[in-house]
Amino acid sequence: MTQKRIYNFSAGPSMLPLPVLEKAAAELLNYNGSGMSVMEMSHRSKFFEEIIQSAESLMRKVMNIPDNYRVLFLQGGASTQFAMVPLNLLASPEGTADYIVSGSFAKKAYEEAQKFSPNIKCAASTKAENFVRVPGQDELTLSPNADYVHICFNNTIYGTKYPYIPETGQVPLVADMSSCILSEPVDVSRFGLIYAGAQKNVAPAGVTIVIIRDDLLKEPLPGTPTMLTYKTQAENDSMYNTPPCYPIYICKLVLEWIEELGGLTALAERNQKKAALLYDYLDNSQLFQPVADKASRSIMNVTFRTGNPDLDAEFAKQSAAAGLSNLKGHRSVGGMRASIYNAMPYEGVQALVDFMQKFEQEHK
Repeated sequence: MTQKRIYNFSAGPSMLPLPVLEKAAAELLNYNGSGMSVMEMSHRSKFFEEIIQSAESLMRKVMNIPDNYRVLFLQGGASTQFAMVPLNLLASPEGTADYIVSGSFAKKAYEEAQKFSPNIKCAASTKAENFVRVPGQDELTLSPNADYVHICFNNTIYGTKYPYIPETGQVPLVADMSSCILSEPVDVSRFGLIYAGAQKNVAPAGVTIVIIRDDLLKEPLPGTPTMLTYKTQAENDSMYNTPPCYPIYICKLVLEWIEELGGLTALAERNQKKAALLYDYLDNSQLFQPVADKASRSIMNVTFRTGNPDLDAEFAKQSAAAGLSNLKGHRSVGGMRASIYNAMPYEGVQALVDFMQKFEQEHK
């Protein structure tokens, strides 16, 4: 049965580009003349080797990744990276790392790292302000002898993003980019390590992208499980064990789609146009108020509310019935959230604004 597709504003898993879904559907039963689905084939087959190699090559090209970085396709989501980063980057069980706490996932990463050293420090936090903004460079108390500095570049729950890349000197900067990777150009050379769960802008849930500088591929802390060792994963080209094959395949298709659109510069223009449409309406609305401070606004996750929890709930209910799905805010903060990742078309944001205008007229 054919049913009209909705506009899915979910924070993740989120929308995938329609051309990607259509191509995946066409190749579902027989990929590239193999006589089988990508879901069925051996990860050691020539067919899958071509898929994973193409995915890496496209990732390097699209993000302009320098040659002295490795691209890994891992498992466990960004949450596993919360442990993997300190296990691999701390110089010793007494090593030092600085964490900038700008939201829920930054806080979780900070708390996880504290399990591996007593010298994990909070370099700055905006928790007292309910994370409506990210800390500025002048607010950071960084340790010159730290093994790394960790940030969450885009805060999905609170709708904030760093408008700058923190200066950390010779200390490697580690960034969780789960909800903003591939949304705009980024200077990879400014980071020692970038990681991202794929289920927002890259692929279905199941694969995690790690981009790591060669000099950080060192021996981990004693007792680190083999599967959580970057060096081992790099030496085995992300195939120490069976990788998440199908999400990697979809990642390849998504990267091809980005290239066809004109790359990250073209995609950034498209994303900024969508975000401007929604923020311009919110800034002039008499009913809805944007949550994030202007200087820290995300173009991927737009948070807003009416100020009345009952009215927020009614909005979420009515919008879902109108084919605008998953606009309810995260349970920890309430309100509403529109995640307008790469695959969300401009028409979807326009449909949301039209509905909000109608809702506002009815609830003056």
